[in-house]
Amino acid sequence: MPATSRAMFPRRRVLGAALGTVTAAALAPAVATAAPGTPRIRQIPLQGAVNVRDIGGHRAGHGGRVRHGLVYRADALSKLTAADVTTLSALRLRQVVDYRVPLEVQYDGADRLPAGVPGVARPVTDNGLYARILAAIASQDPVRQEEMLGGGRAAAFMRSVYPMFVTSADNRARFAATLHDIAYGRGSLLYHCTSGKDRTGWTTYVLLRLLGVPERIAVDDYLASNTFRAAHDAKLRESLRQSGAMRDPELLIPLQEVRTEYLGAALDQVRADHGSLRRYVTDGLGVDRRTVAMLRARLVE
Repeated sequence: MPATSRAMFPRRRVLGAALGTVTAAALAPAVATAAPGTPRIRQIPLQGAVNVRDIGGHRAGHGGRVRHGLVYRADALSKLTAADVTTLSALRLRQVVDYRVPLEVQYDGADRLPAGVPGVARPVTDNGLYARILAAIASQDPVRQEEMLGGGRAAAFMRSVYPMFVTSADNRARFAATLHDIAYGRGSLLYHCTSGKDRTGWTTYVLLRLLGVPERIAVDDYLASNTFRAAHDAKLRESLRQSGAMRDPELLIPLQEVRTEYLGAALDQVRADHGSLRRYVTDGLGVDRRTVAMLRARLVE
């Protein structure tokens, strides 16, 4: 572990006091409609995770719709209750893909999964985002926190994370492996990161576009993380304020949210490196036409 990461861990009690208060159930609505005419997004309500959703229901190419019950997206599953695990059991998952990097798993804990459901570690770099958040909170220094996150720096940092989904060969290989698992596997699959919004959001955006889901709807699905996470993230900020860990926890908002400018940074990189999203998939990810056809055959009805 990097020295900067090791330095954070003596402050676990401060961070734990702040972060540990945000585990209550029902902080997000059961469904959300991102825009008029958009299908209601089907959330899986859990106590220990707030951004767990079925990607199905969206209008796809040739008049079809994305099937429910085959692909799920989520935030971290490490804080699930016994009741949550029972709820996941009903989804008949055959595999759970975890995009978190080792620091995230070390700090938050391993996934809690139903018996017999294999978890696959498939880390996708967050460009140090998680470590940056921990370092800012652990410093308990308003000046340092402003230097790290203020003045548009937090949003700029987020814009630097997304292009790595395109430029990093390791990241591309892990996204590709997930798409192959969805195309050729049996049963349902869930993939997730820590907040279920960036790495998970990019995977879902790419997958929905491959299925012929219109751009506007795919973007609305991406932005819906803000709806599902809003109450949870606001409560976290308030707990940090009350604990004294942050004088201005609103500095975290650009890191907690998804924004079209973040997604746009990845798409700009796609155009620069590959010319189009289709070429990113075929050339960058190595997902061939047969696999795309399999995805559509499995997931579109």
